[in-house]
Amino acid sequence: MIISGASTAVFDLDGTLCFDGRSIDRRIVSAIESCERGGHRLVFASARPVRDMLPVLDGAFPEAILIGGNGSLVSVGGQVRARAAFTPTTLAALLEAVERHAATYLADGPWDYAYTGPADHPILGRVDQGALASRVDLTELPQVVKFLVVGATDMPALARAGRLLGTTVNHHLDEQIIDFAPGTTNKWEALSDLGITDYAAFGNDINDLDLLRNARHSVRVGTHPGLDGIARVTVPAEPEAVAAQITLLACGARA
Repeated sequence: MIISGASTAVFDLDGTLCFDGRSIDRRIVSAIESCERGGHRLVFASARPVRDMLPVLDGAFPEAILIGGNGSLVSVGGQVRARAAFTPTTLAALLEAVERHAATYLADGPWDYAYTGPADHPILGRVDQGALASRVDLTELPQVVKFLVVGATDMPALARAGRLLGTTVNHHLDEQIIDFAPGTTNKWEALSDLGITDYAAFGNDINDLDLLRNARHSVRVGTHPGLDGIARVTVPAEPEAVAAQITLLACGARA
């Protein structure tokens, strides 16, 4: 648990700070630097595993807390730990559903990963960009902390099967992927587990819903309809607009 009186700013990455899958615009980085100088503790919370968050941050904000895998991984002080993983029983049942629907997937362990999808799938552009991990067989992962289906004969049926198994399911219709997380794991639950309950948050997608809903100050980036009425502020998914909102936070709209 984190024990500190510091104000906290929590940022999703893809679609919130990062718009090309690889980097964060310098204007946004400068605005976040202003937050840090103003005394905000920084948290980056992503669907990406920690391994794939690091190249996007590119060495910036080394003191920040990282929440990866939609809450299943946490890095504090550079030490990565799995805080949630699929049980063997749940994973076996999920794999049965995967086979039934001829699904292909990306499965993440605490660091390494397994992948069975096509070589030209867009998701591979965001996997291990820093060449920090190894692609292994699923059976070689010590734990599975995140399971992303990238193709199946019936994606809605597979999503329903995951919910029946008690997993957290984010079905991203625009990308045609399904993101499964262990149990009730999400970004907000991981943040709470760290003892952080007073914070400002920036997010853009359905997996940010609880994070934004429970924030003292919340900013939706873009217009995802699943977040209608959730965030206090909505800004365009453009670096200049996002940077301006972060600068306002740095100047006084603190959690």
